[in-house]
Amino acid sequence: MKRQLTQPILRRTLGAVVAAAFAVLASPAALAQVPTDKPIRIVAAGPAGATTDIVARLLADGLQKELNQTVVVDPKPGAGGAVAVNDLMQAPHDGHTVLVALNALVSEIPHIVKLRFDMAKEIKPLAELGRAGIVMVGHPSVPAKSLGEVISYVKTSPGKVSYASYSAGTLSHVMGLQLNKAAGIDMSHVGYKGSTPALTDVMGGHVPLMFDGIPTAIPMIKAGKIVPYAVSLPQRSPLLPNVPTFAELGYPQLEATGWQGLWVTPDVPAAAQNRLREAALKVMAQPATRERLRELGLEPGQPRTPDELVKSLRVDYDRVGAVLKSIDFKPE
Repeated sequence: MKRQLTQPILRRTLGAVVAAAFAVLASPAALAQVPTDKPIRIVAAGPAGATTDIVARLLADGLQKELNQTVVVDPKPGAGGAVAVNDLMQAPHDGHTVLVALNALVSEIPHIVKLRFDMAKEIKPLAELGRAGIVMVGHPSVPAKSLGEVISYVKTSPGKVSYASYSAGTLSHVMGLQLNKAAGIDMSHVGYKGSTPALTDVMGGHVPLMFDGIPTAIPMIKAGKIVPYAVSLPQRSPLLPNVPTFAELGYPQLEATGWQGLWVTPDVPAAAQNRLREAALKVMAQPATRERLRELGLEPGQPRTPDELVKSLRVDYDRVGAVLKSIDFKPE
């Protein structure tokens, strides 16, 4: 059944982040059951040229060769991915229209926007294409070169040191709240409509601290315009090898990973789902694709099963929801 997404439209874009997976061979039985005379259309949840669009095009190029089938990318910006999801839901549910989007569609957006239905039941993840974490950064004028020094600095001025997020209600916001609780500090939150304006204000010294996606922060870190303190990944990022993880520094509750995924509606035939997943994993495991993703500030994804991805989405959804509930955050 096709249903329109509700309004109001999200006012903020989601930050973001994410990379490739390991190869498996496509099932001959699945290949035989799925028609290949129609082009595959990948709806990318974001504007042309953005990270999600680039990941979708890398996938499309590989799928076209792997499946010997025409594959096109159709970027759909707006509403933090809601416009793209609406497009997917309105297309035939036969496996010829798929979605590339962030896990935030399920783990964060339902907490930010009021929906008439359960987003987790409308779209299903087939494969993790890539991943990235959050990095805490600060303006060079902040008298701190480590997370411990940041915490000490904030404690000297409770309630007077602020941190930026790329959107209220997102992981970028939640992580600051979690650090407040874990470290016994009181940073105030300043929400923005996207990573770019937030980073601009941090680099300008208007807001001293920020939690941002690694891909968007890396160019500014390398240019010396912001200072990194810690990353949210389970291990140090190879893109920022000298930056410790929050877990290393004694804050395991701040471990979090965002990922770009390949999604379909759950009622797409199983044979088509299997064919798409297996081909996507094989494509994203190719060395050239993995290298290109790293250039974007993304890391290779993991070959988690759809069931494992769904389980992780539930965990992330509950985690974000619990933190937002503690500050009485209300969806728009």
